[in-house]
Amino acid sequence: MAIETPPGYRPLSEATLCDYLATLAEIGARLGGSPGDWRVSEVGDGNLNLVFIVEGPAGDICVKQALPYVRLVGESWPLPLDRAFFEHRASVIQGAHVGKLVPDILHYDPELYLIVMERLSPHIIMRQGTIRATVYPDFAEHITDYLARSLFFTSDIAMRAGDKKALVALFCGNTELCRITEDLIFTDPYRIAELNRWTSPELDADAAAIREDGELKRAVSELKHAFLTRSEALLHGDLHTGSIMITETDTRVIDPEFAFFGPIGFDVGKLIGNLLLAFFSQRGHETSEGERDAYRRWLLETTEAVWNGFRDKFLALWNADAPGDAWPASLFEGEAGRLSLARAQDARMRAIFEDAMGYAGCSMIRRTLGLAHNIDMERIEGNGRRAACERRNLELARYLIMNASTIAGIEAVTARAALIETSG
Repeated sequence: MAIETPPGYRPLSEATLCDYLATLAEIGARLGGSPGDWRVSEVGDGNLNLVFIVEGPAGDICVKQALPYVRLVGESWPLPLDRAFFEHRASVIQGAHVGKLVPDILHYDPELYLIVMERLSPHIIMRQGTIRATVYPDFAEHITDYLARSLFFTSDIAMRAGDKKALVALFCGNTELCRITEDLIFTDPYRIAELNRWTSPELDADAAAIREDGELKRAVSELKHAFLTRSEALLHGDLHTGSIMITETDTRVIDPEFAFFGPIGFDVGKLIGNLLLAFFSQRGHETSEGERDAYRRWLLETTEAVWNGFRDKFLALWNADAPGDAWPASLFEGEAGRLSLARAQDARMRAIFEDAMGYAGCSMIRRTLGLAHNIDMERIEGNGRRAACERRNLELARYLIMNASTIAGIEAVTARAALIETSG
C-alpha cells in the first residue's frame, strides 16, 4: 500500500530538481547560468533522506529532502515528513548561537519538506577520516564550542522559563524521531528485535549476555527514563562522527533532524561514545601491528579534550552571564553566594558527566548489536578481526553504563579504554 503524503508533496530527483530550483531567484543567482548549466548528483548515504549536490557556473548548494519512510529499510517503515521542519528550526536556533559551526540555511520549503543549504567542500564526513587515521587538530576546539554554546543557550540557565517552555512544546512534536532513539538505543539491543544485527556467529554469545544482563538493563532503563523526561536543553539528538563534516581547519555539525529537548549529557555522551568506538576499530584497519598507535592516542586525547573543553566552556558561559530562571544571580551575591554557586556548578557538571558516560555506553552498544552500525567497524575485513574489535568496544560500553557514578573523570575512561585495548 502506498504511503499517503500531504497535498503538494512529491519526492524530487536528479531529473526534476533543477526545474524546482529555477523558481527560487536567490538560489538561481547563487548557482549562476541557467538550469541547463546546472549539474545534479544524488549523494545521500544516510538512513533517512534524499541529499543532492547541485553545481552551477557561479556556485553550488546542497539540497536535502525528507522521504515519507526510513530509506535504510524502505516503505515498510513510514516516517513523518515533518522531521524536516524540526531540522530547519533546530538549525536556525542553534545557528544563532554557534555561527559557522553549522551550515548556512538558504531556503526551506514546508510543502516539499526540503532544505537548501550551503554545500560544504572540501569537507568529508568525519567518520571517513577516522577510518583513514586522519588527525583533525582543531576538531576538539570547534566541537566543544558547538556543544557548550548550543546546550547552554537553550537551557534554563540562559533562557527565561516561559520562552524555554514554548520551545519545549514545539519540539515535543518530533515524537517519531525520538521514538527511533528510544527503541534503537535504549530498548532493541537488549532484547530479541527483528532489525537487530551483529557479527554472527562470533558475537552471538556477547549479544545473548547483554540481553540476559538484568543489572545492565536496569541501568539503561534509568538512562532511557531521563531521556524521556528531562528537558534540559535543545539537543542535536544524533551527534556522532557521521553527523560532522570536517577539514583539518573547519568543523560543521549537520543533520539535526532528531532535535528535541532532553538531557544535556546525551549529545556529549553520544559523541564521546563514537570517538571511543573509533578508537577500538583502529586495530582492525591496521596493515601491521602498532601501525596506528599514534592515532589511537590522538583519539583518546581528543575524547578527553571533548569533555574537558565542553565543561570549561559551559562553565565560562554560566559565569559570564546567566539570565535564565535556574540558579538566578540574585540568590548568589557576595563571596558566600559565589562559593555556593560554585558548588552548585560542580554538582551540575558532575551530573552531566555521569549522564554522558552512560549515554556513551548506550551508543557504543547500539552501534554493535542494533540496526544501524558504524562504518568504522563495518569496513573491517574478516568477521573474526571485526568481532574482536567490537567485543572490546562492548566491554568498555558496559563499564561506562554500570560505573558512571563512580568514574573519577574522563581520564579514567580513556585509561580504561587503553587497558582494554592492550589486554584484549
